[in-house]
Amino acid sequence: MAERPQSPPLEGVRVVSVEQYGAGPWATLQLADLGAEVIKIEDPASGGDVGRYVPPYQEGEDSLFFETFNRGKLSVSLDLRAEAGRAVFEDLVVQSDVVFSNLRGDLATRLGLDFAALERVNPRIVCCALSGFGSTGPRAAQPGYDYLVQGLAGWMSLTGAASGPPTKSGLSLVDLSTGYAAAVSILAGLHRAQRDGRGCDCEVSLFETALHQLCYIGTWAATAGYVPERLDDSAHPSIVPFQNFPTADGWIVVACPKEHFWRSLCAALEQPDLLADERFADFAARFRHREELLSLITDELARRPAVEWLEILAAAGVPCAPVNDVAAALADPQAVAREALVEIEHPRLGTVRQVASPLRVDGARREYERAPERDEHRLDVLRRVCGYDDATIEDRARDGAFGAA
Repeated sequence: MAERPQSPPLEGVRVVSVEQYGAGPWATLQLADLGAEVIKIEDPASGGDVGRYVPPYQEGEDSLFFETFNRGKLSVSLDLRAEAGRAVFEDLVVQSDVVFSNLRGDLATRLGLDFAALERVNPRIVCCALSGFGSTGPRAAQPGYDYLVQGLAGWMSLTGAASGPPTKSGLSLVDLSTGYAAAVSILAGLHRAQRDGRGCDCEVSLFETALHQLCYIGTWAATAGYVPERLDDSAHPSIVPFQNFPTADGWIVVACPKEHFWRSLCAALEQPDLLADERFADFAARFRHREELLSLITDELARRPAVEWLEILAAAGVPCAPVNDVAAALADPQAVAREALVEIEHPRLGTVRQVASPLRVDGARREYERAPERDEHRLDVLRRVCGYDDATIEDRARDGAFGAA
């Protein structure tokens, strides 16, 4: 058998990232967790990444929010508006594979973070810009945030109770999804640069990612004029039953996305008559008679506690799960078995427990490290990557490369 690889899959890839807050740092976190060296450029004039100051669990320039998005990265404070700072940035680009930014849509080009501006410095550089709305269109210069885009892209109209107001998702899923999309774009750009010997621009936006995530709902609406409606109990828009149900002491999720699961549910409920009822004969019939069927299932499930039903349904082969709170989810036996939580020691915050990367590539995994202090790695990066000696670093500092001298 061939030897298993002994290094993380992206070891040797270097990313220079002008990033802050959520979506951008989440994108490069995926690369860092896979072994890439991510050099985080922080603006000295603004105190660095605003994520450092997000409450709660925040002290000085450290926060658990910042730790979540920035573990394993290196930090260099650099003033890209200063001529000396730009010179240092370009020296980093010469020795890097990727330049990433998450700024307003028109800023990446204005700040010279795109391929057109950097090709002369490194013709193989892959430039990825993440923004709210992209670099063109009437919203290009507008700031974009997850909550705004959830409203704009139709997500809130799909979420919440039927009689309640439009509702955002419980997590910043637009930010997180766009971060993943950016990571995929970067990997595609790296492959093309390796294949063709020339870099490129990649562009992703919160808005377009959110539209893309409308998925089949978007197809139905664009093709057939489908108008979605909010359903109670987090019900699936077309498959019945596929939703939350109350039991005698808590909520569970029950899903029947295949006919054999429906048959298994009827057996588990000890309701064989449901199988013979023409109103529930197939997907389409159950959809038409949603209210009648859900009333019958709800009445039955209310007779026993959640743990009993989960045992009965699982034994019958029916897809089901408890509706956990976050603490219970992190303590689930599957999470424990898969070592989904990792511990990282931090000099100020103590032992930080956070969720491990879901990206598992056969072979060695990168050891998780804490997020950097602001400008912690200036000397290391400038000496090792740029080849600067101490005199050059002092000259750059005097000229304002790292903020006010």
